[in-house]
Amino acid sequence: VDGLVENVSTHWNMFEFLFFLWLLLPFTDGAAFLFNFIFGPIIAPLIQPIVQKADGWINKIISMVTNATHLLFVWFAFALLPAALKRAIWIILATLYPMGSSIISVTTPEVADDTFWLTYWSCFGCLFIIIDFIENFIGSFPGFYTLAIFVTIYLMLPLFRGAEHVFRNILVPLAGLQELLVRKDADLVRKQALADLPPERRALVMKEIADSFANSSKGLETPASPTGYNSIV
Repeated sequence: VDGLVENVSTHWNMFEFLFFLWLLLPFTDGAAFLFNFIFGPIIAPLIQPIVQKADGWINKIISMVTNATHLLFVWFAFALLPAALKRAIWIILATLYPMGSSIISVTTPEVADDTFWLTYWSCFGCLFIIIDFIENFIGSFPGFYTLAIFVTIYLMLPLFRGAEHVFRNILVPLAGLQELLVRKDADLVRKQALADLPPERRALVMKEIADSFANSSKGLETPASPTGYNSIV
């Protein structure tokens, strides 16, 4: 029996490895295949009402756990669970709702929710690797998985914008991508400005903004203007 279990485990690990390669590699493009033929046309319409209801449930849960008595009771019940079950609860909490929301966000035209969930998955991936490594040493300590759940909730909920803070202040500097992020933010500001301004004012205002940034980079004072962009900066 032990040999059979070990053999099944080995083949399963190999399947996981090859499956993730199939999803990730550009020339196999497995992720796009699954989305185009399964998640987009089949899964997304089914889970969209569930995700919308989950938004309301999450708000109710937040309101409930703000009561210290409820929070203490939930934590005490969670602390009594075995470590394997605690880990399973953490992974389900960290992946189930974000996975559904990510699928819905990809099928909608809004870009902001796509960016938010991509940011979340980047941060959660790093958190998972860290916890997967250190839980072999301190996973049995009381409160370990409770802390993991709190960190995950901080990253996940739009109320805290934790994933955005961690991504911008930790992951981007570590990867040396500050310049690319600044360019992306500037492009978003440009698009928003073009959308808000009347067509006859766009060229002038964008030129004033460009001149202001150019002068700032040279350490020069931007000349005051009674009208236009410089009058509000």
